[in-house]
Amino acid sequence: MAKALTSSLIAAFLEMMAAERGASPHTLDAYRRDLEDYASSLTAGKSDPVTAVDTDLRRYMAELGAAGLAPRTQARRLSALRQFHKFLYADGYRNDDPSSNIDSPQQGQTLPKFLSIDEIDRLITAAIDHPGIKGKRLVAMVELMYATGMRVSELVELPYAAAARDPQMLIVRGKGNKERLVPLSDPARDALRDYLDVRDAFISSDKSNGHADRPGQSSYLFPSRGKTGHLTRQMFLKMIKDLAIVAGVPPSKVSPHVLRHSFASHLLANGADLRSLQKMLGHADISTTQIYTHVLESRLRGLVQEHHPLAHLGAK
Repeated sequence: MAKALTSSLIAAFLEMMAAERGASPHTLDAYRRDLEDYASSLTAGKSDPVTAVDTDLRRYMAELGAAGLAPRTQARRLSALRQFHKFLYADGYRNDDPSSNIDSPQQGQTLPKFLSIDEIDRLITAAIDHPGIKGKRLVAMVELMYATGMRVSELVELPYAAAARDPQMLIVRGKGNKERLVPLSDPARDALRDYLDVRDAFISSDKSNGHADRPGQSSYLFPSRGKTGHLTRQMFLKMIKDLAIVAGVPPSKVSPHVLRHSFASHLLANGADLRSLQKMLGHADISTTQIYTHVLESRLRGLVQEHHPLAHLGAK
């Protein structure tokens, strides 16, 4: 198969993922990289996506292991290959699916990393002490992420309209363009009000950002003068790493996803149930939310030890 045809098949698959499943640009980029790497391996083995057999896929997975890729990364690559080959089969490019007999790499359960409540308090206090309008923006972003458990992409791409009227609930657009409602805490609402007073200072006066109707306006809650029109994920990561240093929290422990994990872990530890947490996090499947059950199990053990009448018999 010509290289051009392989490229066209990958492009057709990515188009389907965007149109039918609402895959984000970040997800599409990841799929493209994974499939191009897979196609290169097939070419080296004198094969291609249409003629590949299960031994070709096993050889590729073995190459990933030999290259030192973590089992979780290998599993993500295999997931991309399975979806690609299912697409080729469904659209008639081939009459079988060679990925159906490939086992997923064995993975040890990785517990989510999260900060203690004291560490979160220190981060927020340091943000409050940050001077000027950038300090107000930093407080608003940290409070919003910790209060809602949003993904960082959801946070930086929040529309201005979602928060313009002092909402008690925030509409968040997540993966697959699915919307969900998440409640806002009082501290988050206070921080948001303070930030909105200075938000216009972050909007460029010479061009429109975020596809706004008038020059100098922006449709994003956290606008930027960059080409995206909004603050980037990379910039927010840098902001909270710098904040961690000031707060006396190891920067290696802090990331946007750790704030999301902290939100989920602290909610469960204080009585939330998994189904409610699933809705707030925007997980399509409850099995994804179940990575936090170690927190739930710890809380249940504590309840038994504290309240069950037989729990104290051994101490007598």
